[in-house]
Amino acid sequence: MMSTLALLRPVARAALRHAARPSLVCARSFSASYSRNFPPSDGGLTNILSGGDAPAVQVKTSTPNGIQLADGLVLPSACIFLNGKVFLWNVPEKTWDDWKTEHFEIFETVVPKPEILLLGTGERAEMVPPHLRQYLSNAGIQVDVMNTRNACSTYNLLAEEGRRVAAALLPLTPRRWQDAPPS
Repeated sequence: MMSTLALLRPVARAALRHAARPSLVCARSFSASYSRNFPPSDGGLTNILSGGDAPAVQVKTSTPNGIQLADGLVLPSACIFLNGKVFLWNVPEKTWDDWKTEHFEIFETVVPKPEILLLGTGERAEMVPPHLRQYLSNAGIQVDVMNTRNACSTYNLLAEEGRRVAAALLPLTPRRWQDAPPS
């Protein structure tokens, strides 16, 4: 009986040693490295396994019913795409009548500011009044005016390139948000 146990012990030890040895095929080495690109509050370490920023919201199409997002949601009235998010935009129904600089204040307060604002003005491109264009220019934002369909596709393209782009989109058929306070 003693001889059987004596024979099993070396075999069991060898099996354990073999199982504990890392496989060269599956072994990976992860490390954090010092980087001067990050502020000192990060400790200078880069987490290579982190997910990163959420992707920007994408526009699928613009229809008479509203602006359809890639996930299928339809926004029936004016909206702003900024920093990967969508904001409801309460503006006057008629383009440029009673529009004030207050309708564009979000672009001045957001950090970081977009480098370019795509302004989709509905079915056709309508030039921005000089006082609004000057306000946005003073805020350091370049404005490109186009119809809403072109603004949607241009926004998608620039957002995929990683540009700091914003889009202020008016629907093809002007309408106000339900229950919105007067603009």
